[in-house]
Amino acid sequence: MTARILVVDDIPANVKLLEARLLAEYFDVLTADNGFAALEICEKTHVDVILLDVMMPGIDGFEVCERLKANPRTSHIPVVMVTALDQPSDRVRGLKAGADDFLTKPVNDLQLISRVKSLVRLKTLTDELRIRTEAARNMGVEDMLRMGDGRIDEIAQVLLVDGRANSQERIIKALKPVAAVTASSDPQAALFEAAENSFDLVIVNANFDDYDPLRLCSQLRSLERTRFIPVLLVTDNGDEQMIIRALDLGVNDYLARPIDPNELVARTLTQIRRKRYNERLRLSVKESIELAVTDGLTGLHNRRYLDNHLKVLFNRAQARGRPLSICITDIDRFKQVNDTYGHDAGDDVIREFATRIRATVRGADLACRYGGEEFVVVMPDTTAEAAAVIAERLRGMIEHRPFALKASASSLDVTASMGIATLTPDIETPEQLLKQADRALYQAKSAGRNRVVAAAA
Repeated sequence: MTARILVVDDIPANVKLLEARLLAEYFDVLTADNGFAALEICEKTHVDVILLDVMMPGIDGFEVCERLKANPRTSHIPVVMVTALDQPSDRVRGLKAGADDFLTKPVNDLQLISRVKSLVRLKTLTDELRIRTEAARNMGVEDMLRMGDGRIDEIAQVLLVDGRANSQERIIKALKPVAAVTASSDPQAALFEAAENSFDLVIVNANFDDYDPLRLCSQLRSLERTRFIPVLLVTDNGDEQMIIRALDLGVNDYLARPIDPNELVARTLTQIRRKRYNERLRLSVKESIELAVTDGLTGLHNRRYLDNHLKVLFNRAQARGRPLSICITDIDRFKQVNDTYGHDAGDDVIREFATRIRATVRGADLACRYGGEEFVVVMPDTTAEAAAVIAERLRGMIEHRPFALKASASSLDVTASMGIATLTPDIETPEQLLKQADRALYQAKSAGRNRVVAAAA
């Protein structure tokens, strides 16, 4: 895992120790011996995670963290506070300053590497979302791909799997300010609960007398419906063998008993943020794909999608010996609509035209905006005769019902011309089929418009 880690500590021996441990895991390491130097590095250089000492001259780690989180250019960088302070009040102060995690000196190697890797993965997701948001802003679709800033805006749902009632009670009480907790003392019932409901985090407490908690962790990772739910393991202090096996199984983080409520809250929030980032990223990918293949004005598929999908339908029809028809339709004298009523009125006409196409075609048909005022309907398993009937029905629907113009609160009579082509043995490519339909459309226009013309076989 390649990432750049900034180590901030005024004691050179501490810096060298952390640097050596991180370099052994192939991280790129930067160092700073005071808070001001750390802030300057973060302002000028890409940093993935900051290991920040608390007790430093000049400005302490709390103030450095506050300044980092207040700066839009650095607020997304995860901060791990490394401190010899072990009072709950110190952790609360760190949380308020915006710290994402804590490590207590002397730093345990396993804790150090697992914490850093966990936050690097979170930072990677954050960066990708920020890039997508910036790209969306440049494309003018920012509202459609708005990602948020990672804050927990709605109450999180946590599933707690714990074999002891008193332990359940303490964890539920600690998490009450940040999450709604569903508790279960039966691991197998909890697995079904996780699969059937939407949880942001599963906490598995390894305190069962007759059950291996790692079995549940493995099952959560193997099921499709629970694979992406973060898992936080609570285990005995010093049980490094279980921790190593758990991390290998895909457990996201761990917490050693006795549980510090503030640390529990901090680690819970970190994992919930990761879950939310994951969900937003997948949604972003889905919406990006939809934007790439969908016409923004009409909601129909665009020409890019048509070019790709028509090949699939064409090859399938050829392989199975099934009919395939295409209708290209064009709004008659559309330029006059724009010239007379304005482009807003033209957009109204195009949107309504698309709506009527959508209402006419069948579920198996593919309707696309081909460009401007031209549309294409691909009709699988449709003969030339059936395609002519469908096209004529659409033509009549266009002609006999006026189009409402929202801008002027008036209506307009519109007609359309249509050209049809059907797959025949002499047509070898989708492009030839489209060209046949386009020629038929030209004939319909030349013959006086407002009519359906089928290409000659």
